[in-house]
Amino acid sequence: MRSTKIVATLGPASSTEAIIESLAIAGANVFRLNFSHGSHADHASRHAMIRNVEARLGRPLGILIDLQGPKLRVGKFAEQAPTLHRGHEFVFDTNEAPGNGTRVHLPHPEIFSAVSPGDRLLVDDGKMQFRVISADLERIVTCVETDGCISDRKGVSVPEARLSIPALSEKDKTDLAFGLSLGVDWVALSFVQCAEDVIEARALIGERAAIVSKIEKPQALENIVDILDASDGLMVARGDLGVEMPPEDVPAVQKHLVQLARGTGKPVIVATQMLESMTTASTPTRAEASDVATAVYDGVDAVMLSAESASGQFPVEAVQFMSRIIDKTEADPLHRRLMKASGTDPVADGTDAIGAAIQAISRTLPVAVAVTYTTTGGTPLRVARLRPSASILSLGPRIEIARRLCLAWGVMARTSAAAETTEDVVSLAVSAVQATGLNTSNKAVVVASGVPFGLPGSTNLLRVILPAEIERLATQEPMLAC
Repeated sequence: MRSTKIVATLGPASSTEAIIESLAIAGANVFRLNFSHGSHADHASRHAMIRNVEARLGRPLGILIDLQGPKLRVGKFAEQAPTLHRGHEFVFDTNEAPGNGTRVHLPHPEIFSAVSPGDRLLVDDGKMQFRVISADLERIVTCVETDGCISDRKGVSVPEARLSIPALSEKDKTDLAFGLSLGVDWVALSFVQCAEDVIEARALIGERAAIVSKIEKPQALENIVDILDASDGLMVARGDLGVEMPPEDVPAVQKHLVQLARGTGKPVIVATQMLESMTTASTPTRAEASDVATAVYDGVDAVMLSAESASGQFPVEAVQFMSRIIDKTEADPLHRRLMKASGTDPVADGTDAIGAAIQAISRTLPVAVAVTYTTTGGTPLRVARLRPSASILSLGPRIEIARRLCLAWGVMARTSAAAETTEDVVSLAVSAVQATGLNTSNKAVVVASGVPFGLPGSTNLLRVILPAEIERLATQEPMLAC
């Protein structure tokens, strides 16, 4: 019953059904399909293999597609990779002629209209840095700030300027439509700068998938409350954040974003370079193990592997190590104290009152598990928001909701028959606990749901099932349909 979930990216190193099954057995809860790489046929094949593995293992697996977002790049050069020197002048312009050691084509008019003197242009993930001296709609004159080489089609970012570029490019829209046709569970949006970017995506997605906003731009931090309100979850994309802002600022930003997301009960993922050395090494560094553990101590919902599982030499071992780090951290008595210190108090609504009551009951009675019955996923997310000491088993008739909940802290999601009465929910809960092999010996089971059933936001029922009643109900014919 590990609480913190693992997102594993699939790629060339993890594109067979046997490897995907090994990743799931090792501890992967959600699989990421990165649409910056691979064809639609590649992603369709991996999607089908995940669903085959899911059926064999008998438990839901989540699938997240990560859209590429708009990519800003310089043009081409007449000669290969000219060398630039600090203090020299360099021009980005609208001239489509091949570049040289003094200028290059920049095919993005949005940048020309947005930058001002003093802004920075970062090229090739910040390896080359330029400071704007002057700018108009045809030329950006800069001063080179780092020695190095610049080459064809390298990426460009402008940390200080807000660009009038939609978060969804035409490629993204095509990829999104394809991903939704497969039936994915989560969509990760790149280049989010404001809530309107999420709202635009929501209009295309509807209720077919949940939305994770990737926070990788400083401008997103200025609008984070509205972005979070419009999203279903957040991803702390530390790699891009570390390019667009000083690396020493990223840890504080990470903690701030995790706390904000936890306060709303929306899943938050910490991503990028978590076990980066395992791309080529069979074990992580001590610093990487500490990095993963820090995120777990902060109570994040999920930690993510990128190249480690997608293109690395040890994809299964990377998941195994991440799972072991999480297990060890969650077993530390300090873990719960730190999570509580960085969490938020219950708010004045029925669902949080139920969650607080579950915490109080767990301190009074030995509780095997808290069972939530849900048709929308709202109840287990709100219960998980308070990070209860009891494990959370979520039941409901919709497989798509169970798959989305694979990203949520502490939630084991399973499908069940539909409930029509409180007695149905109690019977489902006992059957599910028995089916999943949870130890209920001399322990109570707590059940939370909403009446009337199927009404979002109506969590108002809390039932404590004592060991004697569990034993009696366990002899009845189960309603569960796992």
